[in-house]
Amino acid sequence: MKDDRRHPMRDSHQDRETAHKTPDTAQTRAPAYKLAYDDFDFMCRDELRPVRLQLELLKPEVLMQEYGVESTIVLFGGARIPEPAKKDGARTKTLAELSKYYDEAREFARLMTIESKQNGHKQNVIVTGGGPGVMEAGNRGAADAGGVSIGLNIVLPHEQAPNEYVTPDLCFNFHYFAIRKMHFLMRAEAIVGFPGGFGTMDELFESLTLIQTGRMKRVPILLFGRAFWEKIINWKALAEAGTISDEDLELFRFVETADEAVQAIMTWEGKGELRSEIPGR
Repeated sequence: MKDDRRHPMRDSHQDRETAHKTPDTAQTRAPAYKLAYDDFDFMCRDELRPVRLQLELLKPEVLMQEYGVESTIVLFGGARIPEPAKKDGARTKTLAELSKYYDEAREFARLMTIESKQNGHKQNVIVTGGGPGVMEAGNRGAADAGGVSIGLNIVLPHEQAPNEYVTPDLCFNFHYFAIRKMHFLMRAEAIVGFPGGFGTMDELFESLTLIQTGRMKRVPILLFGRAFWEKIINWKALAEAGTISDEDLELFRFVETADEAVQAIMTWEGKGELRSEIPGR
């Protein structure tokens, strides 16, 4: 039986061809005459927010499915952390000291991407926020391994441009933080947090809350730099106050190096004995 369904792109092209043949009159020039999907002012109305939310969820979903991405390794971390070669230009002494985590993020992403290449870039693909700092390091490490990586950029007044190491076909841009967060976690097989600011804390605690409340499957959550995290957050005080359970402190663990983080993921809950060799070593 013949499939009479029309391809949406053909529909669009035919609509535009028809528009060229339409008489130029007051009626055809009126905003009301524009096709809904081709009317920018209409699509940006408050009433169309549900449609924009749906489109922003669907576009990366469809394109990642077409690319074959099945699961990801999520990297969160500060946009202001410089690579060690540029640490002298850091705005604070602490940022300069934290530059070592740029290299650790880069190496971690390289090692994980070596694993990902073996399954055709379908599983455990590195995904970052697509920006500078730790995000750049993650995408750069994947590029070092000759692999692909995802960048989920967000429209901001600053720090929003994608870094040059994101795979172009997997470089997405978001307006809504909520939809962006969904895409960070929908395929996550591990979440790796590096030192960072409000954005990093927001993403980390969102992940912890979803797992704590059973709204997301449990995955390894690894925090690079125990000294940083324990200085910034008094985790034990939360448990002692009763605002979280003692068991909630087991939802994450601290690591210091890329090798340690890779081993933690490779041996996560019944995945076998600790391997004697790290991929790429």
